[in-house]
Amino acid sequence: MAYRDDSEWLTLGQAARFLGVAQSTIRKWSDHGRVPAFYTPGGHRRYRRTDLEAFLERSGPGGRPRSGPVVLLVDDDEQLRKLVRVNLEFEGYVVHEAGGVDEGLSAIEEAKPDLILLDVMMPQVDGWEMLRRIQDRYGPGTIPVVMFSGKVDEEAQGKAASSGAQGFVGKPFDLQHLIDQTKQIVPVRPA
Repeated sequence: MAYRDDSEWLTLGQAARFLGVAQSTIRKWSDHGRVPAFYTPGGHRRYRRTDLEAFLERSGPGGRPRSGPVVLLVDDDEQLRKLVRVNLEFEGYVVHEAGGVDEGLSAIEEAKPDLILLDVMMPQVDGWEMLRRIQDRYGPGTIPVVMFSGKVDEEAQGKAASSGAQGFVGKPFDLQHLIDQTKQIVPVRPA
């Protein structure tokens, strides 16, 4: 393994892998001045490893400050969770992920979230059952829940409302719609 100097410069792709985010996310962070970048004469971005390490130290997962409303995202689709997580973190939320109901219920025990984004269709135990268990344990409406599902019809939307969910979004969903709904239920306070 080659020796890595602290002043080592990383390409956009290398920096994105280092931070665990998409290249488009780190581009956005550079454009907003959150992550320092050097631009080569050809217009390519380069990132100093020490700058990225400092960014991680002052930030939480996904580069967000370690404050803000906590959102628990429960979905068995890892790629979807990553997409939603990165975008919500950019908006100022702290996002915890769970790949299923048992993992989600354990996450709630560890740290009660301000909002739960919950997929309906999951293996073994579905989102409706998780919603019921949350309400049995904490009381209806104590933790706001937004359900989402690939099966979108009036019956599913009605069931979400009658089950105590604060919202219902169809999949594939408009990511901005999900973010806007999250902001309406649990706004991020200005720093």
